[in-house]
Order: sequence, then structure tokens, then C-alpha cells
Amino acid sequence: MLGRMATPVTDDGLEDLDAVALAYAERTAMAGPAERAALRDTLTRLCLPFAGRLARRYRGRGETFEDIEQVARLGLVKAIDRYDPERGSFTAYAVITISGEIKRHFRDKTWGVHVPRRVQDLSLEVGHATMALTTALSRTPTAAEIAARLNVPVAAVLEAQESSAGYSPSSLNAPVGGGDGAAEFGDLLGDFDGDLELVDDKVTVADLLMRLPARERRMLAMRFYGNRTQAEIAAELGISQMHVSRLLSRALAWLREAMLSDTPPRWEGAESRSERHPLQVEAVREGSLVIARVRGEVDRDTAERMRLGLRHAIALAGRDRVVIDLSGVPLLDAAGIAVLVDAASAAAVAEIPFSLTGAQPYVASILSVTGLARLLEG
Repeated sequence: MLGRMATPVTDDGLEDLDAVALAYAERTAMAGPAERAALRDTLTRLCLPFAGRLARRYRGRGETFEDIEQVARLGLVKAIDRYDPERGSFTAYAVITISGEIKRHFRDKTWGVHVPRRVQDLSLEVGHATMALTTALSRTPTAAEIAARLNVPVAAVLEAQESSAGYSPSSLNAPVGGGDGAAEFGDLLGDFDGDLELVDDKVTVADLLMRLPARERRMLAMRFYGNRTQAEIAAELGISQMHVSRLLSRALAWLREAMLSDTPPRWEGAESRSERHPLQVEAVREGSLVIARVRGEVDRDTAERMRLGLRHAIALAGRDRVVIDLSGVPLLDAAGIAVLVDAASAAAVAEIPFSLTGAQPYVASILSVTGLARLLEG
């Protein structure tokens, strides 16, 4: 058999694998299936010490020698099955095949955390460069020095160094401290999540928000999710900051009440009132006066209705005096001021006396700033 045809055998195995491999190739070329299988087994046993010597080169790398030796033997079997004498030395081919199998095992099987192959390869290069530079510099090299040696970006070196911790991560079940009742490492990680108690509230609030009118939802989103100030919200929506404050307060009060009750209360905002429009303008004649009573908040959404109501009051007056009663107006923004200016101009063109009365303190301050205070009756 092959053992008798091979060169001398020592305690470490064959001294020359090429001779026995050539003999194996010649015998298998003329042998039947059963004999080829026997020859293959014989050559494998003869070459096992050679595979063991290659495996010993990789000891001390975090993997047991028995596992590495098994991988080396698998590589040996692959080398025997793929060996072609016309391509050169069996020994050289076996070294390449076995070493490649062992390296592939370290790359794909021994990492505790999945890391991309390029990072794995770079991590090995960084490790070798670190040892070489440590010897040359007598200190631990910096990431920039390692990057310069390997000719790679510093960021890539830092990524490789960080990823190397994934080769053998610590077990969460590792004991911490001594004694039989020692705690596990996982017990020291994490903390009580206080937000878990808020899950029900967040889900409830999300449902309640959908019950609010679109404008109120938008304002709440801008204030509490967009971190916008009331002045910024007012500028974007075209209403006064005071109006924004009132609308936010009303919406938050409704949400608070709805959160504390089993059945959400009815939204009492302007959009839910029985009348079609939240602003009412009623023009009535009282003797030689036409009084236009305005009720409701005047903003960009309601200004047009107020303008039409005041134009109707001016048309109804003929040549008589027109008095705009603002006692029922808690809020007046820039759009409302524009309507009052328009009405005053129309009355002046028609030569109709025009005045304002009953303005609440906030509305009166707005009128004074805009120059309409001269129209207020004392």
C-alpha cells in the first residue's frame, strides 16, 4: 500500500508528502471505487500529522486546539480530493488549502458578533500593525499612526478597533463577584424604563388629538413637537399671539378633562357651535343710528364675515350714523383691524359718520396701537 511506497515516516509523520501523493495519484488512476476509497483513507491517515503541525500555528487565538485541528483535517481532506499532480507540489497545495480553511473558520465561525468581512480583515491588520508599532515606538501607537502604516483612513482604523470587541463579547450570564450567590453581568445592565407607564397615556392622547379640529391639532404640533413659540405660531397662522394662547389653553384644558374621564367631553370650540359661523354681525336701526353688534373672535378665518356685515350696516345707514359695537369681541387680530380700516374708509367715502364703542381692554389697546382709537366713543 501507500505506506510502503512512501519515504521514511517519523514521529511527526511523513517527511515528504509529494512522493506519497504521487503514488496515490498513480494507484487511484487504475483502481476501482472501493480501492480508491481505501487509498484515500490511507493517505489521509499518513498526512494527519502534517495537518496537526499547521493547526498548532494558530493556537492561542481564542479557539481550542481541538477545534482548529478538526478544521485543519477538513482542509486536508479537501486538498486530497482536489489534488492534481499536473499542477505541482501536493505539499504546497495542502498548505494553502489547510491554512485557508483555518483562516475561513476564524473569520466566519469564531466572531461572537457578526461583523462585515472587510472589517474583520482590517481588524486583523490593525492588530498586527499595533504590535509592530508598539515594539518600534515602545508605546501604544495612535490611530493616526496605525492608519499611516496601513495606508487607510483613520475612521476605518477606529471602526476596526471598535469592531474587534465583537470577536469574543462578554456573556451576559458571566458571574460578577465571588460566592455562590454572585450576580450575573446582565443584572448590572439596563434600568427600569419609566416610559412604559406612559404608553397608555400616549395612545390615549393620540386618539384624543384626532378629535380636535385641524387648526388646534396643528397648533399643538407646532408648539409641543416643533418647539415653536406662540409668536411664531401666530405669524404663520395669521392670528394674534393672544388668540394662539387662548386656543392652546382651550385645547389643553379639553385634553386634560378628556384624559380624566371615561367618556371624552364634547368639544366646545368654535367649529362645534350650532351656528354655522363662530362670528356674528347684527346690524339694527335704532332711530337715527345703525348699530352693528359684533360677537365672537375676529381673526383671519372670520374677518371676511365681519367685513360683509359692516358693509351691510353702512349700506343700511343711508346718511345716518353707524356705530360698531365691539363689546362682544374678546380678540381682534391684524385681519380684524384691516376690516375696521376698510369699513371706516367706506363710511368716509359715503360721508357717513362712523365710530366704535364698547371695546374691551385688550381690543382697545390694539385699536390704540393701530391708530383707530380716534374712532372710539368716550
